[in-house]
Amino acid sequence: MNLPLTAVGTDGLDAIRNRPRGAVLGFDFDGTLAPIVDDPDTARAHPRATATLARLAPLVGSLVIVTGRPAATAVEYGGFEGIDGLVILGLYGLERWESGTMTVPDPPPGVAEARAKLPDVLAAAGAPDGTYIEDKGQALAVHTRRTAEPEVALERLRSIMNALAERTGLVVEPGRLVLELRPPGMDKGTAFRSHIDSLDDLPSSVLFAGDDLADLTAFAAIDALRAEGIPGLKLCSGSTEVTALTEHADLVVDGPLGVVEFLETLLP
Repeated sequence: MNLPLTAVGTDGLDAIRNRPRGAVLGFDFDGTLAPIVDDPDTARAHPRATATLARLAPLVGSLVIVTGRPAATAVEYGGFEGIDGLVILGLYGLERWESGTMTVPDPPPGVAEARAKLPDVLAAAGAPDGTYIEDKGQALAVHTRRTAEPEVALERLRSIMNALAERTGLVVEPGRLVLELRPPGMDKGTAFRSHIDSLDDLPSSVLFAGDDLADLTAFAAIDALRAEGIPGLKLCSGSTEVTALTEHADLVVDGPLGVVEFLETLLP
């Protein structure tokens, strides 16, 4: 297994191994536990990911998945329904699933306004063939992965998406060939930290594994916890599409399979 590239990452991994009962392990879903696919509706967790998380759950303090997807979608696509002790925070923490119980707030009015306007906005911007909208209920994602020039299409749409967000009181979250309109005030770092703060006891160590720009805030939460004396490990599910996260990671592995193989090393 690859070892952390940083001393603080090594400390974090050692703390997880030495006191697993006090560890909080957090994960992104797409690109981290599930391979990236052209159609997000066909995404599924890596075949070994669900079984590995099920084996880890009783051994650690807490397992949490923080995703931009609706929580129910992550449960379904991951096959996580039967994993006791797993918490899924969907839509960057707006939704919570645990042990079959779902908590979902009403969407802010800006989402409905953006939903009504978005098709015309994309048409006016000359969005190329293959651009498509993923409606997440409380957020709207515009994907360019299926277009002839995905990166060019993404840049073409960036300014008009920012303008629509400003008009509707939403924010734009960039990702892997996607721009997402979502309510402000929540990100993966805030959601991850809020989950930790809700626990009865402070963790003895923390980990977050991600693959995309939206995971930078979760990495920042790890940095803040380290500053408070809690060892932590920032794990990157590496890819050729997004490299920015690797610069902030303690350990980079090869995609979702690499994440699974790393987690298997934590099992007795």
